[in-house]
Amino acid sequence: MTAMTTLNPDLLDSNTRAALNRASDLMRQFGKPVLMPELVLLALLRMPHATAYRAVAHLASSRGFSVADLEKEVEAQIRSRTGRAANFNYLTDQNSTVQMSDEMVIALDEARSIALASGEIYIATEHLLGALSQAGVSTAGLLQRKGVTPTALASLIVDGIVSKRTTTTDWVQQAQQGQLPPLYYRENLLRDLVTLLALAHDPHVILVGEPGSGRRSLAQSLALMIAEGKGPAHIKKIIEVSDAAWLDNPMLAMQVALRQAENGILFIANIQRFLGGQSRADLPQAGKDLQKAFVSDGAGPIIIGTTTDTDYTERIKPNATIAGRAHVLRVPPATPDECHKMLATLRPQFERNYSMVIADDALQTATTLAARYVGGAPLPGSAVQVLHRACAAVRATANEKHQTADDRRQTAAGGFQSTDDGSQTGPALTLDAEDVMFAVSLMTGIPVTKLGADERGRYAQMAQALQQRVIGQDEAIQAVSRAVKSARVGLKDPKRPIGSFLFLGPSGVGKTELAKALAEFLFGSEDNLVALDMSEYQKDDTINRLIGAPPGYIGFEGGGQLTDRILKSPYAVVLFDEVEKAHPRILDILLQVMEEGRLTDGQGRVANFAETVILLTSNLGAQYLNDAGLSAAEARELAMADVRSFFRPEFINRLDEIVMFNTLSPDSLRRILDLMIKKEAKLAQERGITLEILPAARAWMLAQNNEPHLGARPLRRILQRSVRERLADYLLTLDTPPARVVVDADASGLVYRS
Repeated sequence: MTAMTTLNPDLLDSNTRAALNRASDLMRQFGKPVLMPELVLLALLRMPHATAYRAVAHLASSRGFSVADLEKEVEAQIRSRTGRAANFNYLTDQNSTVQMSDEMVIALDEARSIALASGEIYIATEHLLGALSQAGVSTAGLLQRKGVTPTALASLIVDGIVSKRTTTTDWVQQAQQGQLPPLYYRENLLRDLVTLLALAHDPHVILVGEPGSGRRSLAQSLALMIAEGKGPAHIKKIIEVSDAAWLDNPMLAMQVALRQAENGILFIANIQRFLGGQSRADLPQAGKDLQKAFVSDGAGPIIIGTTTDTDYTERIKPNATIAGRAHVLRVPPATPDECHKMLATLRPQFERNYSMVIADDALQTATTLAARYVGGAPLPGSAVQVLHRACAAVRATANEKHQTADDRRQTAAGGFQSTDDGSQTGPALTLDAEDVMFAVSLMTGIPVTKLGADERGRYAQMAQALQQRVIGQDEAIQAVSRAVKSARVGLKDPKRPIGSFLFLGPSGVGKTELAKALAEFLFGSEDNLVALDMSEYQKDDTINRLIGAPPGYIGFEGGGQLTDRILKSPYAVVLFDEVEKAHPRILDILLQVMEEGRLTDGQGRVANFAETVILLTSNLGAQYLNDAGLSAAEARELAMADVRSFFRPEFINRLDEIVMFNTLSPDSLRRILDLMIKKEAKLAQERGITLEILPAARAWMLAQNNEPHLGARPLRRILQRSVRERLADYLLTLDTPPARVVVDADASGLVYRS
């Protein structure tokens, strides 16, 4: 017995799949055992949106027959015959299996041939209709009597009257039909590209640049020039293959594209996908045909590919076939002035797509903020992304905030938006600079919007807020607060970090605690603190953990602990704890971060530190700052001597301030203990217990601290042993947990009672 074969659904486009699904339903309605060509033809005649229906309607108009009459004749033929079953099934979208007739299998095979001959890898409804009209198929007589012949259908397909390409797109044809978006011409790059394409031998070009730099737009600008009759005379088309075609059948898609692009250009985005052999190429099946195109000596199309610097170095340059026959044209990021002009060119399209008016200041703000804050993408790509997000945010809230906004939401021409029939519906939406600022804040987490009254008051009281958590270090708090407030109102170098501080002082006096408090103040959570313990970075090779290993090394895809975090969230507090323990090479990296505000990781990506606060902690000179026999001035001078002997002058000069942390006084220790007790009480409250520690118990715990030179850390240990552990033991002696526990002290120590 012959095994059943199932039709590969990847051979069909979405409309053809829909037609076969509908035909399967009709098969059950008419009580037929197999899927026949008549059922598929009837399904096509009941799909007005399908290309096949439009083809029949076009021929009906020119040949004088009615589509409805044809539909009735098809229904009559369905009732009068039954097809012969073939060992071929179709799996519907509802996962039901339908057996096809032998004629249906023949029709699908013929439709596949028609599709390939038309330069398509998918069977579209017009290809299926053409196969149903072929002699030898049961529907041929019905169709040909009406004038729906293979020749007539082929003419409609070739002329593009009813069909639309799904495998490839011709940008020049789109430009001639007004379907390409308007583009800003980068004259110098276009001139260089046209010059390379005019070469007599090997005119292939690889556009090298980062995603978002405008490589694709450059090629589309060339298509617009050709459509206007200003481009190279020998190039008539620029063909691009759809991503779906590359994924479904890359080898066939490449062969189809190379044929269609003859006497023209084949544009291949991310050309490295096809190179590197079976082990590294993403689509190796098409790689051989692509390489043949590079060595065709003018017999095939010109290839324009895009890639990044890293991918060119790793996967294209080692390939002598391509590297020796293709010319590299580097596409740098657009300048801010170019980007602003590009956005102005795209503005009408944005206004149509989002039904709003875009103010001039919105374009300038999008350019400025994208260049400064949006990491991971160059101009103009990042600015276009910002504009999309801003327009979407305004559109989404149109029925809330913007319907009741002030006059800035109305256009200068009366402030009303029009519908398709010309009627006015109400105030038009306007995108302004403040909307763009809000969108960038949402994208990056960076507060770039204008300061509101509540936020102004909050930042004005920043020092007081930090002092509620960090006790006894007012000088350090004031230094950090000044830098953050200056940056928040825009009074800082846009390239350098918000502030770079070196915290000096003995252990346990609040250096790390201030970093946590600052992160909580700025972001509402300590999770935005990037804390790096420099004792883990003492060896030379640990630098790769910080910025990521270079390409070729094991684990380079993982990125660096520091750079990856900043690339994802460029607004952060970065703490380098015990920086004196770091390897000297890491200190060299910090030089660049503090001066230039940027750091390049192992993969060539640039992390922007312009919106970070850099905090370095060190125990250098701690013995002097902790010496009660020295005056404050003497202790500071001796501590600075240690700093100057350890760090190079250029490192010290890049610090905004070196902050000396004071030893904690008895009063400061008492207040710190009060904060710790509040945390313990909150922890107990979460368990349903009210914990009250009386003044006598607090005094007893302070008296147990015989190491005040170690700062506040001994108090945490005392609280752990004397309260938390003792409280646990006490609760275990009770049958029912009490609602309230009071901790007191007597001559023997702490006393617990319910």
